[in-house]
Amino acid sequence: MSNGGVKSRDLQYAVIFLRIALGVGYLSAVADRFGLWGSFGTASVAWGNFHNFVAYVGKLNPWCPAALVPALSWIATVAETVIGVALIFGLFRRIVSLLSGLMALSFAVAMTAVLGVHAPLNYSVFVVAAASFVLAAIRD
Repeated sequence: MSNGGVKSRDLQYAVIFLRIALGVGYLSAVADRFGLWGSFGTASVAWGNFHNFVAYVGKLNPWCPAALVPALSWIATVAETVIGVALIFGLFRRIVSLLSGLMALSFAVAMTAVLGVHAPLNYSVFVVAAASFVLAAIRD
């Protein structure tokens, strides 16, 4: 695949910026669900605590038995933390980026199915998925 005339160094900087932006985005979402950005109701805070996040996970996954929603919430939280840290540090970039894209795309599909397409567009979830897939496609 051609790099479209992009210089190697420019592409390296773009990859680093994209890795860090995606990784910090994941860690920011994790921080929100533990109240590190403020309590629920504070401007720009989606959940503010883990209880609210669990309720949101339950809403996005109506097929999931209620007893399993907390486990699914923790799985998502651990996955987002690991992927966020791995992206920031550039660990296993291609596979982690692919996993990031798959996770974001599944989240976008769930949001679309339950909330409608406006919600994932507002939160740029499709953009996160696409950016992750682009990052996975870039060869070293």
